Amino acid sequence: MSILPPNHWSARSHNILAEQSLLNRRALLGKGAALAGAGLGAATAGVSGAAAEPLKDEKWSLEFGSTIPAVQERSPFEKNVVRTLSNPNGEMRNSHARTQHQLLGGTLTPNSQFFTISHCGVPNIDPAKHKLVIHGKVRQPLEFTLDTLARYPMVTRTAFVECAGNSAPLFSNQPMQITCGAIHGLVSNAEWSGVRLSTLLEEAGVDPTAKWLVAEGADAQLLTRSVPIKKAMDDCLIVLYQNGERLMPGNGYPMRLLVPGYQGNMNVKHVRRIKVIDQPAYTFFETKNYSQILPGGKTWRFNFLMQVKSFITYPTLGHQLKEPGFYNISGVAYSGNGRISKVMVSADGGKSWGEAALQGSVNDKSFTRFNMPWRWDGQPAVITSRAWDESGASQPLRAEFISARGQTSEPVTNPLLFPSQHYNSLTSWGIDSKGEIKHVYA
Repeated sequence: MSILPPNHWSARSHNILAEQSLLNRRALLGKGAALAGAGLGAATAGVSGAAAEPLKDEKWSLEFGSTIPAVQERSPFEKNVVRTLSNPNGEMRNSHARTQHQLLGGTLTPNSQFFTISHCGVPNIDPAKHKLVIHGKVRQPLEFTLDTLARYPMVTRTAFVECAGNSAPLFSNQPMQITCGAIHGLVSNAEWSGVRLSTLLEEAGVDPTAKWLVAEGADAQLLTRSVPIKKAMDDCLIVLYQNGERLMPGNGYPMRLLVPGYQGNMNVKHVRRIKVIDQPAYTFFETKNYSQILPGGKTWRFNFLMQVKSFITYPTLGHQLKEPGFYNISGVAYSGNGRISKVMVSADGGKSWGEAALQGSVNDKSFTRFNMPWRWDGQPAVITSRAWDESGASQPLRAEFISARGQTSEPVTNPLLFPSQHYNSLTSWGIDSKGEIKHVYA
């Protein structure tokens, strides 16, 4: 299957495009005429014309609606858009709630759908009594409440947070038949507002010999992680707001540390203490846990960065293509290295590729949504995506990734049984002639 180059869009190419599976990304970036020329009109896509019959007045158009509540709730027809839980019986320890990306759109994850990992339950913190202390190798220790932090200039940025164990089911030697959210649900993206950590550290006066800090949370486990001072002074925040409202309890209320682009566990929730030190603390969560074990038994030390990655959210397992025609392949890409530079999409398992359109602003260390128009001819297909970031890094192909990092020797059916970290290779979805979708390796 050949794919047209990104700049190949002309009247001459119209007939060629009619025979292609993936359409040029400029069909999405251009005017409506380009879409019509590519055969993406409503009738072609199987949508009936509005003039086919008069609109019927349903009962909701004939009666008064409900009153407006103080806190808005979503439509009851969206009741199935929920996170999936690893602890359906209510166990608090090591509980996960995964974002179901195949049910969402855009780039910002709603607060109610943002993934959560709790190693010791979600604490019920009284914000009036919570304090953040900065001490250690500083000129003057400082103590902050929510009120005192609110006096400082606040900044807002979008950033993803990703658990190092996200996508671990892809280490299985057989593709697991689980949803996109079950595979990739331990990453979410939000707009965060808070105070630059560098502002607070500069006020405290960091000793020139200090190289690290150790952040501690107020949960019952007092989760602690080491962060390089260089990173802390670059783009870290003490966050108070998530998507415009106070942090969710499961995402760090009343304040959390944001370490953009680094593994999620370093973004310490319910942060209460930052100690400036001259060496890493070697805590449990950076030695025994959240360390990448390599084939042969060696471990990467301080492997913090979340590498470039992408995955398709539609169509994936749980969706079905009901008839041949045009569909929009869509997904998200992101990188701890910076901005996404391009995303390529394949509909034949990687034999040929087309460049996808990047939607909206492409932000640093944040989700970027990509779109690729695709004409499904009713024959079996395998769709996949591959991303590049501004550093030049790209997602490794599965064969080269597994060669370097390994995989299980036996099929694994439980996605919670994977100890492996930092999976960033490709995800592929196979579509059969009935339009049914399954997870495949390509």
